[in-house]
Amino acid sequence: MSKKLKIAIIGCGGIANGKHLPSLTKLNEKIELVAFCDIIIERAEKAKEQYGTPESKVYTDYKELLKDASIDVVHVCTPNDSHAPITIASLEADKHVMCEKPMAKTAADARLMLEAAKRTGKKLTVGYNNRFRPDSLHLKRTSESGKLGEVYFAKAHAVRRRAVPTWGVFLDGEKQGGGPLIDIGTHALDLTLWTMNNYKPVAVLGSVYHKLSGRENAANAFGPWDPAQFTVEDSAFGMITFENGASVMLEASWALNTLDVKEARVTLCGTEGGADMEDGLRLNGEEFGRLWETKVDTQAGGVAFFSGTTESDADLEARLWIEAIQEGKDPIVLPEQALVVSEILEAIYESANTGKTVYLNR
Repeated sequence: MSKKLKIAIIGCGGIANGKHLPSLTKLNEKIELVAFCDIIIERAEKAKEQYGTPESKVYTDYKELLKDASIDVVHVCTPNDSHAPITIASLEADKHVMCEKPMAKTAADARLMLEAAKRTGKKLTVGYNNRFRPDSLHLKRTSESGKLGEVYFAKAHAVRRRAVPTWGVFLDGEKQGGGPLIDIGTHALDLTLWTMNNYKPVAVLGSVYHKLSGRENAANAFGPWDPAQFTVEDSAFGMITFENGASVMLEASWALNTLDVKEARVTLCGTEGGADMEDGLRLNGEEFGRLWETKVDTQAGGVAFFSGTTESDADLEARLWIEAIQEGKDPIVLPEQALVVSEILEAIYESANTGKTVYLNR
């Protein structure tokens, strides 16, 4: 049996407590949570109390934490602008790294992270947990089987009617690098590229809007936002074309006057069939001169190319990440893939700012 991996958490806020720590705790036969770091020490202490042991250590400076040679793995759960420096330092300190999405605030930073992983030989993955949902896994397998044929058009959906996150640094453009595009659009885009298996974009055209962010006392699932603090876009849209001629439309919004609301969802259109996540996972096609459609029961049967059927997407993400380290395998989310997502997101912002098409991979 492999030795237990010693894991450190850097950033003990919402995503650490909402996803990483609960899922990692279920793997106590494989891991130990030995260190907790946050610039607000009370948060690190609270995380230790709930998820650690009396021997677990608490830090406010991640550089001090990284001096502990016994730590095998670091989970980076901090604002986007600190993903790159913390990840690179962790890799160079001989730790494997799970970094929350998006990979980094900028594509340049994401490239530095990938270079550090290659240079050090340590594993690096990014927290795109929506890949691990049963419907996503089934769609991936369906696409790989050729049942959809050549997927030449897709939509990446990340639209909320009124659900602007008003806590933390979500509205801070300097720390996050953007709003809904980099926050939830990143999940939808990752899911789309992964199910299409297409990572060769060539051109990006984007639009970014600040139409509702300035409103006082706006209706919102998390309470009214402060217009003075809302420094990022409220909506963003992009059109991406790829080397093989395929096209993807990306829509991302925290606040849009629409009833067509869906988040981290994909629509795929291929030469032999199509798929969407409008009402569960639906597949459609043509056979013997007739059109057909079917809804897949993703609660029954096995999970595509993975074992286990009772885990949540976050639990499956955590387990497969730990197993990748212990068994010397590639993680499911490769840093090279996450980098392409960051490049496209940045190109949408650039295109919106310049009013011009941005060309990639030239």
